[in-house]
Amino acid sequence: MKDLLRIADLTADDLTLLLELADGFEEEPGSAGHLLAHQIVPMYFAKPSTRTRLSTAAAVARLGGTPVPVGPGELQLRRGETIGDTARVMSSYAAAIVIRTFADTDVADLAVAAAVPVINALTDGHHPLQAITDLLTIQEHFGTLRGHRIAYLGDGGNVARSLMEAAALAGMDVAVATPPGYAPPDAAITFTATEADSGGGGFVLTTDPAEAVKDASVVYTDVWLSMGDPDGEQARRRKALAPYQVNERLMGQARDDAVFMHCLPAHRDEEVTAGVIDGGRSLAFRQAANRLPAAQAVLYALLTERLKGRR
Repeated sequence: MKDLLRIADLTADDLTLLLELADGFEEEPGSAGHLLAHQIVPMYFAKPSTRTRLSTAAAVARLGGTPVPVGPGELQLRRGETIGDTARVMSSYAAAIVIRTFADTDVADLAVAAAVPVINALTDGHHPLQAITDLLTIQEHFGTLRGHRIAYLGDGGNVARSLMEAAALAGMDVAVATPPGYAPPDAAITFTATEADSGGGGFVLTTDPAEAVKDASVVYTDVWLSMGDPDGEQARRRKALAPYQVNERLMGQARDDAVFMHCLPAHRDEEVTAGVIDGGRSLAFRQAANRLPAAQAVLYALLTERLKGRR
């Protein structure tokens, strides 16, 4: 497996390996400090980023390499050079390529043409680095993943999709609650249901937040508004998603030891109340810190050809 483009490309063994590697890098950050010695990793960001940009840059540095962040205005892509040509040129200089952009097809085209590993650092359809980070955080907190139920509330977009696929691969129970018209794509639903069934977990897709959080160990949400949403769309989304706000009342319907998670950035008193995200049950900032060992694990696994993938 050369690239990490989406969680559904991984096997359960691949996911276990990544979590083991991330745990190891958290304990010994410099344990593979010469892997990328004298090499660069271009990081193409077409979207704003805080956690992904900084954690991935730090991961490259901890592996001994030099991260090179670039934006749309700094490459010849905006002047008509094809993605394939850019990928081939980058491959002659770099050990790997990290890309955060909009269309999944752009990342797929880059990966096909590139001779080095390509890592999806977020697209409209997927956020695999975040999902690996999330499971690492849950495993750290509870000591295990199996036997726990994760409830995701809100918009079934890229974060929800990658999270539900990863949780099902890990044998967790997965519950997703979204308003009508906001459910995850059919491919993610099918993958999650199939993996949950074969892995001993369960899968619930509902429009009822209370049903989702019942017996949940983890309650998870994401922002309601995407970058660039027009004013009319923002108002429509706020109205549809308002019943899915994670607040103290809703957390009270989960398990007594349930924790709250959020990939950040958070809009307090929209998708989550300040009392929940800033309270003692929140793991949101532990998640943010764990983006670093998770990115380090993915880079290491791809560069050392440790992942098998689905063939």
